[in-house]
Amino acid sequence: MSRSVFHAETMFRILLAILGAASLAYMIAWAGPGRLLESARTIGWGMVLVIALAGISHVVKTCAWRVALLEEARKISFPRSLALRLISESFGQFGFAGLIFGESTRVALLGPETSIEGGISSAALDRGVFLATGAVVTIAGLFAAITGLAMSRMMRIYASLNVLVLLSLLVLFVLAFQNRWPLLSAPVRAATLVPWLRKRLVSKMAVIESAEHLLLEFHAHAPGAFWTSVLLNLVCQFLAVTEVFLILHFLEPRFSLLGALILESLTKLINVIGAINPGNLGTYEGGNMAIAKLLGLSGTQGLTLGLCRRLRALFWAIVGGLCLAWFSKSDQPALAR
Repeated sequence: MSRSVFHAETMFRILLAILGAASLAYMIAWAGPGRLLESARTIGWGMVLVIALAGISHVVKTCAWRVALLEEARKISFPRSLALRLISESFGQFGFAGLIFGESTRVALLGPETSIEGGISSAALDRGVFLATGAVVTIAGLFAAITGLAMSRMMRIYASLNVLVLLSLLVLFVLAFQNRWPLLSAPVRAATLVPWLRKRLVSKMAVIESAEHLLLEFHAHAPGAFWTSVLLNLVCQFLAVTEVFLILHFLEPRFSLLGALILESLTKLINVIGAINPGNLGTYEGGNMAIAKLLGLSGTQGLTLGLCRRLRALFWAIVGGLCLAWFSKSDQPALAR
C-alpha cells in the first residue's frame, strides 16, 4: 500500500513538473522571445550585480546559521559552512521534498566534530527564523499594497485575510518557544504510526528529543545570539527586496523600493502556493507576471523578472552542486553519518 501511494505521489509531481514546464514555454511564446531578449539586453551586465547580491545574501544566511550553532560554530570553518548552506539551497530548488533533503544533508555534512543534536536544532532554528522574518516582510508588503494600491474590494479582502493568517502563525511561533511546545518530536511521533516509518523513526527519537530541547532553550540560554539571528535574517529579506528593485530598475527606472517590497511580499505567497510544484516551475514566473501587472508593469517585465531570479537561483544551485561533488569525494565519513 505504501509503495503504491509513493508511486502515485511521484507520478503526480512529475505531472506537475511537466505542466509547469509547458506553462512556462507558453508564457515565453506569449511574451515573445524577441521582447524577452531585448529586456535581457536592457539588464545586461546588471545580472552580474544580481548574482553578486545573492552571493552576499548567502554569506549573511551562513552567518545567521553559525550564530545558531553557538559554540559548535568554532569547530567548522566559515567556507565549509557556506558550502553546506549552498548545498542545502541547491536541493531546495526542487520544492518541499528537496528542501527537507537539503536540510538533512546540511546537518549530515557538518562533520564528526559537531553533534548531530546541535546540527538539527541549529538548522531547524535557522529555517524557522528565516520563515518568520519572511512572514514579517510579507505582512509589511501586503499592508502597503492594501493601503497604497488600487485594488478591488475582493482583492483587499483576500490580502487582509492573508495578513491575519500570517500574524496568527507568527503568534503561534512565539508561543511555541515560550511554552516549549514539542515542535519536532510531536510530528515525528505521529509519523511513527505509519508502519514503514516506525522502526526507522523510533531509533532516532532520542536524538530528535535532544535536538528539540536545544532548540527550545536557545532563546532562554542565548538571547543575544537569538536576536542576532533574527537581525541577520531580516537583512536577508531586505536583500531580496533590493534584488527585485535592482532588476526592475534596469527595466523601469521609475519603479520604487516600496513597489519592490510589495512585489516581493506577493511573490512569497506565490512560493507558498507553488510549493507542491517541483521547483515552482511555471507557477513562479506566472505569478510574477500577474503581480507585475497589478503594479502597473507589463507582463513581459514580470516574466523577465521571474526568469532573472530563476537564472540567479540556478547559478548558485550549480555552485552548491559543485560543493556537494567535492564533499562526496573528500568527505566520505561525513556522508555516512
